[in-house]
Formats: sequence, C-alpha cells, structure tokens
Amino acid sequence: MGLAIQVVSYLIEVPLELLVIAVMLRGPYRRWPFVFAYAIANFLTAVVEMPVVLSYLAGNRGVEQSVVNYYWIDEAILQVLVYAVVISLLYYATANLRTRRMMRISLIGFAVLFAGVSFWIHFQPGNAKVGEWMTPWSSNLNFCSAILDLALWALLIASREKDQRLLMLSGALGIQFTGEAIGHSLRNLSRSHRSYAILYSGNAVVVLTYLAFLYILWQTFRTAKSRNLPRLSSV
Repeated sequence: MGLAIQVVSYLIEVPLELLVIAVMLRGPYRRWPFVFAYAIANFLTAVVEMPVVLSYLAGNRGVEQSVVNYYWIDEAILQVLVYAVVISLLYYATANLRTRRMMRISLIGFAVLFAGVSFWIHFQPGNAKVGEWMTPWSSNLNFCSAILDLALWALLIASREKDQRLLMLSGALGIQFTGEAIGHSLRNLSRSHRSYAILYSGNAVVVLTYLAFLYILWQTFRTAKSRNLPRLSSV
C-alpha cells in the first residue's frame, strides 16, 4: 500500500514539478527567485531520494538509514526555502503600504528571529538521531510559515489592487501547510493507535495537498497576469 501510494505520487509529482520549472523559466523566475528556487529544490530532492525510498518500501531494509538521512537533509532545505518564499511574498504584498518599511522590518525580523531562536532551543549537536531535534524545529517553522501566510492573505484581501498571482500563491501555500498539518497529525495518531489505515490516510493527505499546491503553482504562472512588483533589493 505504501509503495503504491509513493509510486503514484512520483508519477504525478515529478512531471508537475517539471511543468512548474518550465513555465517559470519563460520569465517569472526573475521576479520570483525564491519560488523558483523552491520549485527546483522540490524536484531535485524528489529525484535524489526516489531510488532509496522505493527500494525501502519494496522491502530492502538495508537502505533504511539512507532514507532517514535523505529525508532530514531534504526537509531542512525545503523548510528553509518555503520559509523564504513566504517572507518574499510578504515583501511583495507590502509594496503599496505607506508603512511598508516598518511592516517589512517587523515581519521579516520576526520570521528570522523565530527561526533562529527555535533552532537554538532544539538543536542537539551531540545527538546522532537528528529527527529528535529536527522534528520540533521543522514543526515550528511550518507553524510560523502558516501564520505568516495568513498575514499575507489578510494583506492581499485588504488591498484595493488585487494581484492574482500573489493571491493564488498564498492560497496554494495555505493548502500545502494545511495538508501537512493534518497529515502529520494523522501520522502521530497512527503511532498511538498502531493503525496502518490512519498512517496511510495521513500520507495520502500530504501527497494530495502537495500535488494540489504544484498544480496551482503551474496554473498561476501559466495563465495569471500580475502588476509590476518590486524586486527584493531593499526594505
């Protein structure tokens, strides 16, 4: 069951990631560098971890440690990048505010400080089990990203000029964050109930919401038009 879900996920996920990269290479990558970097990272991490993940799910327990190592390295890279994506979108969303300088300093400062303090609290340099400290740090970053995305959505809804790309990107991220939160909750619940059905349900939620995120991302840069946004050059 787990192998089937993962195979189907890769068969849909990788082509979607390539479509997102291809459509952004037509020009949007210049305006949205962090979104482009996140798209590239998603594709590369999927390709790198695919052989060992499929081998493990097929019954090869000899690659278990490799799966764990790849997972946490990829998780750290993707969490930092998606965090940067949300911050960059907040930068764009505050472009027309009179108090944009103070707003940007406050939001970006809070985001960076939160990530740094959370890392300092949970980091355990002597612990060989990276997951024991990476899990709470990753969860904290995901939670903060969701809060920042809500702030972004509020700014966009309150704005007189609606930027369709920003709205769609914010919505796509919201779907991904919600899916990850629900999926991880179901995974944790499956451990206490020792239920594979709950575990697979959690995995399916994460996969489906991520695929929805990729599809919306592809459609956003394929069809939507946006106003001229500032580059990430100054606060």
